[in-house]
Amino acid sequence: MAWKSLFLKMKFNTLDLHGIKHADVKIEVENYLYLNQEDCPILIICGNSQKMISLVEEVLVKIKSSFETGSGNNYGIIMVRSV
Repeated sequence: MAWKSLFLKMKFNTLDLHGIKHADVKIEVENYLYLNQEDCPILIICGNSQKMISLVEEVLVKIKSSFETGSGNNYGIIMVRSV
């Protein structure tokens, strides 16, 4: 099932990065995940920016999170399974 369809059926805790500057992404993501780690899975909406996706993935690897990066229809969405 596509994440977008799943998202419409279930209410995931979501961090939408639209409007966040690249320079602020790492601290925003890390803070959000640590403050909401009990609410996994968490969706992070990066949009179509490969730079934004890469910045988020760097944080997730650094803090050793389990995550999946969307592709195809789910491009720009990252699902964090655990923090």
